Amino acid sequence: MIRILLVDDQQIIRQGLISLLESQADLQIAGEAENGKKAIALVEQLSNANLQPDLILMDVRMPVMDGVAAINKLSEQFSSIPVLVLSTFDDDEYITQAMQFGAKGYLLKDTPIEEIAQAIRAAIKGYTQLGPGLFQKFLTKPNHNPIPQEIQTSLDALSPREKEVLTLIAQGASNKEIAQKLYISERTVKAHITSILSQLNLRDRTQAAILATQYKFS
Repeated sequence: MIRILLVDDQQIIRQGLISLLESQADLQIAGEAENGKKAIALVEQLSNANLQPDLILMDVRMPVMDGVAAINKLSEQFSSIPVLVLSTFDDDEYITQAMQFGAKGYLLKDTPIEEIAQAIRAAIKGYTQLGPGLFQKFLTKPNHNPIPQEIQTSLDALSPREKEVLTLIAQGASNKEIAQKLYISERTVKAHITSILSQLNLRDRTQAAILATQYKFS
């Protein structure tokens, strides 16, 4: 059973989601909160009672403390609990900040419940989830941020082949597509990605794509 903490400022939305999520045999609501501050307090309370939730389903735009700030705090205090954003807003800045602060995914509230359930199960296993169109929308976002020196140093330290792989990741290519493009095996692609993530101190390929796109590496 996957225990979920639901965080949304609208009670009617929470009630609807509880009903829909608990219609799935393997999902259970462990608690609910109307803002990020109360969510953090509830996680602490549940954890102290050995009832820590397995996943947090978090809205972003809320009073007192929004979801992005809450994700940042939770990633510091409870990094083992994945956070999946479920929001009405597909704002580029929300997506960027939520993912950079450690969210395991970003879905929109019009996503069918079966797909939300699947995303929850995947996030529990460590996979990053982005709703249809959100990844492409983010990748095409213009960005003119200067590259911080420490990131530039890490990028410069990548091998020529690793830079090619990172560029293709930023373009949305799968491991299979990268292997075909560079005439190497998928196992070699995976090894390069592992090395890239390690050198750039990133969690997964989505963060690698975000970093590469944000600083126009590709």
